[in-house]
Amino acid sequence: MVARRKVAVVGVALSDCGRVDDATPYALHAQAARRALADAGLDRSLVDGFASAGLGTLAPVEVAEYLGLRPTWVDSTSVGGSTWEVMAAHAADAIAAGHARAVLLVYGSTARADVKAGRRTGTLSFGTRGPLQFEVPYGHTLIAKYAMAARRHMIEYGTTIEQLAEVAVQARANAALNPEAMFRTPITVDEVLAGPMIADPFTKLHCCVRSDGGAAVLLAAEEYVRDCRTSPVWVLGTGEYVSHAAMSEWPDFTVSPAAVSGRLAFERAGVRPSEIDFAEIYDAFTYMTLVTLEDLGFCGKGEGGAFVEKGRLRVEGGELPVNTDGGGLSAQHPGMRGLFLLVEAVRQLRGDCGERQVRRGDGSLPRLAVASGTGGWFCSSGTVVLGAG
Repeated sequence: MVARRKVAVVGVALSDCGRVDDATPYALHAQAARRALADAGLDRSLVDGFASAGLGTLAPVEVAEYLGLRPTWVDSTSVGGSTWEVMAAHAADAIAAGHARAVLLVYGSTARADVKAGRRTGTLSFGTRGPLQFEVPYGHTLIAKYAMAARRHMIEYGTTIEQLAEVAVQARANAALNPEAMFRTPITVDEVLAGPMIADPFTKLHCCVRSDGGAAVLLAAEEYVRDCRTSPVWVLGTGEYVSHAAMSEWPDFTVSPAAVSGRLAFERAGVRPSEIDFAEIYDAFTYMTLVTLEDLGFCGKGEGGAFVEKGRLRVEGGELPVNTDGGGLSAQHPGMRGLFLLVEAVRQLRGDCGERQVRRGDGSLPRLAVASGTGGWFCSSGTVVLGAG
């Protein structure tokens, strides 16, 4: 029996992000991939694994061809925003088992530019077949599903709209420290509450921005780490879970699938939530951050509102910095943003984040991080625990 190898993230990068009117999604994939390989200092000939979703008729075949890759291991798992954490789990398992040397995860989207140019509308349709046929006729939109879940939490646990607004305020405070963030001007709770209503109880600033952009992450087996120009960030544990497709099949609107994926990831990593230095959490809407914090074990069920009230999510002075780049609420959100969570987590663990760098109480760099992506309408979750080299 072959011994399982340790797996590290050795390269990460973003493409141009924010407002990118003169690039195709393929070009953003390529830009991010080249930058991640350059970050690692490895030649692309070492890459024999490739994972991509969301672009092309035969993803990831078309994207691999565009990048000039001929992988012997591929993954095209598509579960919305959690896609990239799930793919990272699959890639780590493949490398550990000896099925691949290095796996490149890559994503790119011109979601904002496409709407501006009239190439698509602002409303994303998931179709009307299968279980969705029972909800679509009633105008049950993606954002309405998240709004319903948020309202259920408010009713069950007394969570307030001001507490949800605090998530947006603190994300913007973190974005203010990030020169690459799309929106950096500080906001207040009152400004969040005064915005136009999108889906009750969410006003505009409770919702993620729409941007263009791409990201790439390169994972490699432990024997290649010595050839890299960066410090390794080790994949310590992963977990994945899918819970429902139809809202009627979701047992509890106040419990996200991260309750399962997070437990599995922490158990496999052999660490406790209390040991984590910072968290990168999918935040298409403010409620996602709050409920995921509960379900990952950073506070008790129903205690998320009180947890976020005291500025705990801020890079500056926060007990548990969350979405240190500003997240989807302020930094960038080009669609399935899960890969951006991994990029930011790795940069933080390497100490590459400048003004927004997280520090432990003694001033040292962080040692442990968690990235947790959520897909669909709380349908799926992937969680990855990472450790500094």
